[in-house]
Amino acid sequence: MKIRRKLKKKTKVILGTSIGCLLLIGLFFTFPKLLQKEETREQKEEFTPEIEAPKLQILNPNSNTRPIAVMINNHNQARKFHAGLQDAYIVYEMIVEGGITRMMALYKDATTEKIGSIRSARHYFLDYALENDAIYTHWGYSEYAMNDIKKLGVNNINGLVDGKYFWKDTKLKVATEHTGFSSMSLINQAIDRFGYQKTTNEKPLLNYSIDPINLSEIEGAIPANQVLIKYSGSANTSYEYDAENKNYKRSVNGNPHMDYEKNFQYTAKNILTYQVKNTTITGDAKGRQDLNNIGSGEGYFISEGYAIPIHWKKQTRTGKTTYKLKNGEDLIVNDGNTYIQIQPVGQTLTIS
Repeated sequence: MKIRRKLKKKTKVILGTSIGCLLLIGLFFTFPKLLQKEETREQKEEFTPEIEAPKLQILNPNSNTRPIAVMINNHNQARKFHAGLQDAYIVYEMIVEGGITRMMALYKDATTEKIGSIRSARHYFLDYALENDAIYTHWGYSEYAMNDIKKLGVNNINGLVDGKYFWKDTKLKVATEHTGFSSMSLINQAIDRFGYQKTTNEKPLLNYSIDPINLSEIEGAIPANQVLIKYSGSANTSYEYDAENKNYKRSVNGNPHMDYEKNFQYTAKNILTYQVKNTTITGDAKGRQDLNNIGSGEGYFISEGYAIPIHWKKQTRTGKTTYKLKNGEDLIVNDGNTYIQIQPVGQTLTIS
């Protein structure tokens, strides 16, 4: 009996030991796999790439850098040497004396190496620098612009007196007044030198959409494959829609408007065009103009092959121009550069 009890006891010990060993062996092989699965799960969580929200291409909406406005010479001798305009997010074009136009290009967070040619200020261009809270860059000025720069306290950089921030491209075979250029690097050096405020609390002039806007569905939409904007008997601007790239190729007086340095035709994603009355300033020997731009009126917004009617309003020289649809809603434009064509009243506008 004692022997049987001892055998039973011994058998229980052996069985218990065997089961324990089997459990340990099972854990030995199973636990690393559990660890491996846990590590793999953690690694997947750690290395899963974050999906970034879409961003505007034309502007960084989180940037509070002040824009920089540059006066662009659009004389026919200077135009063929234009440089750096494609980097501007907005370009204004308006009439000046002699039936020609001048432009003002706006840059924000740009690194453009050559901009120009740069020409002298006209007083009504100041209104559009001010509505963008921009630092105004020019080479000379009319007496009206000179007085208004002082009166309105416009932060400005003038090539006539701040010459080290500009240069003359002497290789160009044109009159010297058509050879003035600068760069974003030099302009920013001037801003630092003069201690101008480099940030702004102002929102951008235009409301941009990341998603493409289908203008064909908006009230009053018409096809816009060809656009002709006449400024005078000797100056007109035109655009041809490029359906493949969804932008407009820009021409002046029937000739492609080219970048001289990079040899490509300038394009616009958006075009805003409306008419404002201009008059010759009484007694001005050079026929300089005044612009009755404080007020309101009708115009068109053009983008991606269509044009829609809009209403514009500017209440003060420093205040922003507002753009609205016919139903009173704020205009939203496509993500991309915009040309604002302020045309003289009574001149031809053709959209087809």
